[in-house]
Amino acid sequence: MLSIVVEKENVLDNKYILINDKSDITHIVNVYRLNISDEIRVVDGEFEYLTKIVKISKKEVLSEIVEKKEDNYSLDIKIDIAMGIIKNDNMKLTIKKLTEIGVNSIIPLKTERVVVKINEKKDVWTDTVKEAMKQCRAVRKTNVEDIKYLKELDLTKYDKVFFLYENSQENKKIHEIIKKSDRNILCIIGPEGGFTEKEVEYMRNKEMIEISLGKRILRAETAAIVISSIIANAW
Repeated sequence: MLSIVVEKENVLDNKYILINDKSDITHIVNVYRLNISDEIRVVDGEFEYLTKIVKISKKEVLSEIVEKKEDNYSLDIKIDIAMGIIKNDNMKLTIKKLTEIGVNSIIPLKTERVVVKINEKKDVWTDTVKEAMKQCRAVRKTNVEDIKYLKELDLTKYDKVFFLYENSQENKKIHEIIKKSDRNILCIIGPEGGFTEKEVEYMRNKEMIEISLGKRILRAETAAIVISSIIANAW
């Protein structure tokens, strides 16, 4: 069944859902070739809806809500990934995979070794999230935040804060560190080339938990996917 992601304001009186995104209409009409009375799965970031098409036009599709369901697909723990910005295609791939895993927020970081010129707009990354949500049946949206510097991260809202460091001598295991009471986790990952010694020292002074993913040095996008999966399954 086709899945569509809409904003809360597109849910009309808990009776109908207005679909007015051009890409979604193209998929409904030209790709899936749906007609009146055909079913569509719709999510709004909070609920899942089973709907039935009642009207189709060139500019919008109106779908009637048949059943409203609670979100049964999101993680019980909120994982935020702050990640040094990497090359555009790899950044989009990472955002896609983190959305599939169920990461709560992705924070693009401008660290000292970020050399990528930012020619991707935030709305392009947000579109990547939207497309990934359709594929993986997500209900809650993964938020792509504005680009930040390391010192701009608000650490006070997290129960645990990790940073990945390829030269770490620590031998801490994630499942031994995270407690059942921990609900909000932040993991910080460097860009290609990793963190500078100055950045590592800053994070240590902030009492962030230093961890390594083993003896091999992983690409930034691989590390982000691996650590997110470990945390999601360790809770």
